[in-house]
Amino acid sequence: MTRIADNRKARHDYFIEEEFEAGMVLEGWEVKAIRAGRTQIGESHIVIRNGELFVLNMLISPLGTASTHIRPDVSRTRKLLMHKHEINKLIGRVEQRGFTLVPLNLYYKNGLIKMTVGLAKGKKQHDKRATIKERDWEREKARIMKNDTR
Repeated sequence: MTRIADNRKARHDYFIEEEFEAGMVLEGWEVKAIRAGRTQIGESHIVIRNGELFVLNMLISPLGTASTHIRPDVSRTRKLLMHKHEINKLIGRVEQRGFTLVPLNLYYKNGLIKMTVGLAKGKKQHDKRATIKERDWEREKARIMKNDTR
C-alpha cells in the first residue's frame, strides 16, 4: 500500500471512530495527475446524496500534457464506491448527532486508487489542546529516555 496524499488536519480536528475503504470514479486525466502526485485532500469533505457518497473539493491539478479536447475540472464532485451495507451503516451513523465523514488519505492498492473514509466526531478546542499537550509529553518522554540510555 503506497500512500499518495494524507489529510493530517482531519486527525487534529476530529476523533476518528471508524475507517472505511472506498474506491473512486475517476477520469483518465485524473488518474495520470494523481500518479504524478498532483492532488490535495486537505480541504475536501464527503456528502451523502440519494444513498451515494461523494467527495467535494478534492483538488487534482491537470498535467501540462493533458489532452486539448478535454476541459479538466480540478475540483469536480467525485463519486465514492462502497458496498451498499457499508453505505447504509454510514448513513445511519451520520444522521446521529455529531458524526461526519472525512477523507483521511489516498493510496494505491493492487494498482487501483483508493480512499480511506473516516467516520468522525468533531473535537472541541480543549480536546485539541489536550491532544497537543499529550503529543508534546510523548516527545519529551522519548527525549529523556534517549538521554538516560547514554
